[in-house]
Order: sequence, then structure tokens, then C-alpha cells
Amino acid sequence: MKKKVFAAILSALMAVSLAACGGGSAGSSAAAPAESTKTESTAASTAPAAEGTKKIGISMPTQSLERWNRDGKYLEEQFKAAGFETILTYSDNKSDRQVNDIQNMIAEKVDLLIVAAIDGAALNTAMNEAAEQNIPVISYDRLILNDAVSYYVSFDNYTVGKLQGEFVEKTLDLANAGDKVYNIEFTAGDPADNNAGYFFNGAFDTLSPYIEKGTLKVVSGQTDFASVATDQWSTDTALERAQNILGSYYADGTQLDVWLCSNDSTALGVAQAITSDYAGSNSVLITGQDGDEANLKNIVDGIQTMTVYKNVANEAIVTLGLAEAMLNGDTIDASLCDTFGIECAFDTESYETSAGNKCPSFLLVPSVITKDNLQELVDTGLYTMGADGYLAAAN
Repeated sequence: MKKKVFAAILSALMAVSLAACGGGSAGSSAAAPAESTKTESTAASTAPAAEGTKKIGISMPTQSLERWNRDGKYLEEQFKAAGFETILTYSDNKSDRQVNDIQNMIAEKVDLLIVAAIDGAALNTAMNEAAEQNIPVISYDRLILNDAVSYYVSFDNYTVGKLQGEFVEKTLDLANAGDKVYNIEFTAGDPADNNAGYFFNGAFDTLSPYIEKGTLKVVSGQTDFASVATDQWSTDTALERAQNILGSYYADGTQLDVWLCSNDSTALGVAQAITSDYAGSNSVLITGQDGDEANLKNIVDGIQTMTVYKNVANEAIVTLGLAEAMLNGDTIDASLCDTFGIECAFDTESYETSAGNKCPSFLLVPSVITKDNLQELVDTGLYTMGADGYLAAAN
């Protein structure tokens, strides 16, 4: 896939359009101010920008997960290269802090907001204030449940889980298993993250026919999202739960064949538990998502089996192209996908910011990475491979 860096905005006086998802709705009271983490570029944002320069506010959830550092970096690089001024904040996985961060951006008169929500239902105050100031909002990667959102940019979240489920299905040849029974456990993501349900449902819907048939058995009995969810996608939380399950259901030598994890940070905890607490000697199939360095090392070492990779550099490129079109007042429809140079679909039906209020979305396509095709990550230019076969994110 070819990358594309878009040209700078042509007109400084072009009106900002809220377009598409409609205006704000009633929200909660304002959150108390809290200290936030900002990049060095933010510190300079209070100085007057060059005449005609548009200012973009970028709000990321946390720096404690590798992928959000990558998202923030790529977004800032793309927008700066295109001639924008940027404000980039990380909110330490605290929703009240993210509200405060966004309010500060509004006070600094940003022209457009890009927000990856910590909790998609907790940003009403900030979103309503953005709508009142006619500042358009792109909901980035995680959908914000407020009608002030103009557009949603993400990957096809249901497909992420579906790819994980299909990988298990194909690797174990479940369709031809006969009387063979495989034991499986599930670890899902943060209940506050709107995407987590899509990931889990994509995987579970794919595998549930085999659970119903008896080819797959969930020994713990934990099959509903609430039971398998992991607050804040925490590695430590996933580790603790996996240790409890292994101690309660597999300590007698019962064989575990698969642990389906929705992402890499939870897979890291599960893999650690299996390494230290699993009584069996077989290799357990473990899924993930994101392509974090520690997980790619585990894939090389045969500890984790696969990850669903989402090229967040491409997600940043699509976000830039959409933002430019919005600020330029261009028509935004499926034809915009042709300008990205990246495989992307325009979806107007799958996501809602409130009941009945469809949010037009640009959805990128994820891919499956295993030990056999790690070179595909190197080919993106975003990773390097050492002589030991381990991958590292390129600077």
C-alpha cells in the first residue's frame, strides 16, 4: 500500500463544517481540571500561529500502551508535514482528564478535534462544548457516543475479531475435527471501549457454532463479554484472571488448546500466566491484536501464535485526508477513499453515535500476522528486523 502525504490547506478562511453526525446533545457537568501529558509541540501551541495556519487538537487515551504512542506520533507527523499546527495530549486513561484536555483545546481555538476516547460515553461535556463552538470532531479508532462527532475513522472492528476466530478455526481445522474436542478460553477488552464488543463478537460469532456443537469447550464456562472483559486492556488484570482460571480449571492436567485474546496487551498477560502457571506441556494457541514489540517477540519465540495488525500510520493518513476535506468544505463520500492510496471503505450504516443517528465511517482493513509473514511488517517501513529475528518499531 502506498502512503500519501496530503497538501496543506489552501484557504485559511474556509468555514469549518460540522457535517454528517449532527449537533451536540445534553451532557454532564464539567469535569474538574486535571494535569495532562502533552508533547513538546503542545507547549509552543499557545504562541500565535502563522497567519492562515489551522490548528488541530489530538487527544489520545494514554502513553502506557505502545499502540497509542504510535497513533499520537503518526498523527502529529502527518498533520505537521501537511502544514498544520498540532496540540497532542495523552490523558493517562482518566476520562475526566481527557474532558479537561479537550476543553483546553477548545479554549485554544483549535479548528478541528481528533479524539481517541478513553470511554466513548464519558465525553458529553467536552463534545457539547465543541459543537457550541462549531468545532468539528473526528472520532479516532474508538467511537464517541455523542452526536457532535462528525466522522469516525477506524479499522473494521468486527473483522478484527472475525480474523482471530477464523485463524483458530483454520489452524485447528475445526470443520473436520470429528469427535475431537478442543478447550478454549476468552479474554476481551475494556468495557468502556466501544470497539471491545465488536472485537469479541467478531471472534465469538465465528466460533460459537463449534462451541454449540461441542468441538470447542470453554472449561471455565465464561463466554459472555462481561465475564471476560478486561478493564483498560490491562496486562496485569489479564494476567491475574488467567492465573485464576488456570488454577481453578486446569490445575488437574486438563489440556488448554486456545486462549483467544482480543489484543496484544491482554495477550501478554495471558501468555505470562500460561508460561508460569499452566500445568500442561502442549503449546497453547494465543491470539492478539496491534503488533506490539513484546508480542512480536513472543510470536518469534512461539509463545503467542498470531496478532491482527492494524497499520496505524495508514489510519493517520486517512484521518489527515478526511480532516483536510472537512476543513476545505469538500463533498465527503465514498469517492474520498480513492484519494487515500490505502484500502479503505466508507460505511454509513454500521455505527451510531446515538440511537438511530448513523455516523459515517472510514474503515481500514486489518491483516493477520504470524511467525511466517513477519516480513510484511518490515515491508511497511514501520519495523526493522534484527539479526536475532526480533522486530522493533522503526524510529
